[in-house]
Amino acid sequence: MIRIADAHTLPRWQRPESLLIVMTVAMAVSFDMWMALLNNFAVEVARFDGSDMGWMQTIREIPGFLAFGAVLVILLMREQMLAYVSLLLLAVGAAMTGFLPTFWGLALTTMISSVGFHYFETVNQSLQLQWLSRERAPQVLGNLRAIAAGVGFVTFGVLILWGFVARGEGMEAAPLDYRWPYLIAGGLGAVIVLFAMFAYPRFEAPHAQRKELIVKRRYWLYYALVFMGGARRQIFMVFATFMLVEKFGYALHEMAALLLVNQFVTMTVAPWIGLLIARFGERLALTVEYSGLVCVFLGYALIYYLDVSPLWAAALYIADHIFFSMAFALKTYFQKIASPEDHAPTAAVAFTINHIAAVFLPAALGYLYLTAPAAVFVLGAGMAFVSLCLARIVPRHPVEGFETMLAPRAAPAE
Repeated sequence: MIRIADAHTLPRWQRPESLLIVMTVAMAVSFDMWMALLNNFAVEVARFDGSDMGWMQTIREIPGFLAFGAVLVILLMREQMLAYVSLLLLAVGAAMTGFLPTFWGLALTTMISSVGFHYFETVNQSLQLQWLSRERAPQVLGNLRAIAAGVGFVTFGVLILWGFVARGEGMEAAPLDYRWPYLIAGGLGAVIVLFAMFAYPRFEAPHAQRKELIVKRRYWLYYALVFMGGARRQIFMVFATFMLVEKFGYALHEMAALLLVNQFVTMTVAPWIGLLIARFGERLALTVEYSGLVCVFLGYALIYYLDVSPLWAAALYIADHIFFSMAFALKTYFQKIASPEDHAPTAAVAFTINHIAAVFLPAALGYLYLTAPAAVFVLGAGMAFVSLCLARIVPRHPVEGFETMLAPRAAPAE
């Protein structure tokens, strides 16, 4: 067991920040492959329509809604070990996906990988806030975002080459065999996790975490922003991506190319976003993010009924990703206002709040998408606008005791 305060005595590759990088890579390898292939796999092989996809995403989000269970699990194992186990579940679920091309088969593999993904994200947020200082957190989180994007960049590049090799010149001549990309990515993710388990020591955070669920009134703005972000994210993840395949006819290699561009842009801008947050604060970053998302969602609604080039949809999709890259400002905002012992239980509660809408919204909006697709994106714009209004309540210099601009204490001078 190594205390975080003593971690600087270890070789650089064995320090907590390096472990965060390794776990980020393991997550990205499995999750990016699952995400990149999902819509094409569902449409081409499992024969999904919009309603099926909505139900599938609802199933995927149930473990996120139950993320509060992570607090109970850490009664039995340390957070670091829970991160490893969760990553292994994600890898196994991804590896199995291509072998079960039916609704219920995809539901099973989605549930397994989703448990792993959501529990890892819950405990990973807690570990990041415990292991990183408040001064370094924005920059390190930006770098981690860039590293994950770099892994995605390689993954999607490989998928493009695979598509050309598998289908040949015609690209549409034969159905693709999705089993092997899923299996290879899941297997590689599992290998990276096993390496981390044996290569890194157990780290002891400076503050013991509470092992019970807590909801504090002074965190209300953080909870509200997390809730709105979860509802809005479902519209992007489910319907914006699905629209590219269903309406604009994006083939697998085209989706992979689009995701490749997305990852390159994120890889480039994420470190700069971290510096922006460190320099100008979370309020500005969140304001820019939500203002941009209002415009992006209205753009989605508009182009659905216009005879426009698929490149317009791709441009909106890339813009969506750029603004989403600013979302980790919420983590640093919470780090500044929270008591150190609240990181783990609040991360679990926040993930549950984030997924309240996710459990029912995809399935419900799946039916709306069948009759009025643009209305789904107008609803997303409305959610982004509500988030924008909430973001303006975030102080320029948030601290414990001054969590919102509505707090009785006077704001520090800007």
